[in-house]
Amino acid sequence: MTLNTGQSIEHWNTDCRCLTLDVDALCRAAEDVVGDATFCRDLATTHPHLLSAQPLFLSTAHADQMRAIIDAIERVVAMAPFQSAALERAPEIARFTPAPVGVFMGYDFHLGPDGPKLIEINTNAGGALINAYLMHAQRTCCMKMRVTPPVRRELSVQLTGFVEAFQAEWRLQGRSTPLTSIAIVDEAPTTQYLYPEFVLFQRLFEAHGLQAVIVAPEALAHRDGALWSGPNRIDLVYNRLTDFDFSAPTSRAIRAAYLAGDAVVTPNPHVHALFADKRNLTLLSDDDRLAAWGVDAQTRATLNAGIPRTIPVTRDAADALWAQRKGLFFKPMSGFGGKAAYRGDKVTKSVWADIVAGTPTAYVAQVIVPPSARTILVDGTVQSLKADLRNYTYAGSVQLVAARLYQGQTTNFRTPGGGFAPVFIGDELAMTRP
Repeated sequence: MTLNTGQSIEHWNTDCRCLTLDVDALCRAAEDVVGDATFCRDLATTHPHLLSAQPLFLSTAHADQMRAIIDAIERVVAMAPFQSAALERAPEIARFTPAPVGVFMGYDFHLGPDGPKLIEINTNAGGALINAYLMHAQRTCCMKMRVTPPVRRELSVQLTGFVEAFQAEWRLQGRSTPLTSIAIVDEAPTTQYLYPEFVLFQRLFEAHGLQAVIVAPEALAHRDGALWSGPNRIDLVYNRLTDFDFSAPTSRAIRAAYLAGDAVVTPNPHVHALFADKRNLTLLSDDDRLAAWGVDAQTRATLNAGIPRTIPVTRDAADALWAQRKGLFFKPMSGFGGKAAYRGDKVTKSVWADIVAGTPTAYVAQVIVPPSARTILVDGTVQSLKADLRNYTYAGSVQLVAARLYQGQTTNFRTPGGGFAPVFIGDELAMTRP
């Protein structure tokens, strides 16, 4: 059966329920890189809800709107008044500006009834490499596939572009010699949910002639004007830590090497303070302040339409926010992964007291934009999952767009049929129902 031509592509998210993921192709690609024939089978066992077998569909107009919002944010963040306001309240280390702009920035959106709305920005967004492989392991399904990825690149070109971003970071910090070694750093890395991606990155770097290690921060040492992992000198740190200001004792070596300029660190505390601190959303969604800074009318209109109004939670505003809480989402200023974030209708009095007190961190309140839905088949049963969209960028340029499908309050990779999903864009096309 064929649906009428002229039906918008977003409706495909309801009507296209067949599976597009070519598991064999994905496994071959991953196992060729890792050199382990069991890598994919093990991943399916340990991470059963990491990858969705069904894509998300997006209109060209909405893909363009997301890019316009990202471009507008990048323009404002580059302005001196914004940087002064953002860094004034940031940790001292954030005022150190070594020049790298941060690999794999993640701009996360919900697709509202009147277009995409930016929910948050992350400076160490995971999943880009996994999603690159996922995007290129899809097969025709539901339609003649007259749709395309938002960023059209061959896999080899995509992966080379990822590596080139690290090399660009190296050069931005004034290095003229070739980049030779990278440390992928996270707390207890082998226990991290996305540890398999660390392995894929390690192999990708090695395939491009770089030495690469996966290491916990406390295993690094700063001595003799360099950062070391055992006997190996580290040129660059691919930072996956959520210790965003390197204040933890385990980050002592990275902090020292970073401030001394003895290692390039990406992303770094300066970039986090400018982009990922949730309080910055209060600046970016404040039209009066933007106008006072001299932001042009078109940029302001793009931000007003694309960022839900966000305000700081203060004692003075507490009563008004409590009264409006059912339409608000409360987020900690340096939160990640939905941790310690609350929908207003779920907030208890005791939790609210901590939020207002700023214990242990300050909060912002953001107008809720419900996520869009993706209808899928799970073991023959129709399920409706929530969906959000992540744009991975480098230096403001979109490298990859991916979706995350889930149930519950936030993305959790625990939903059967959910997980990372590829995104395809198109316009009003006919579709054959499975």
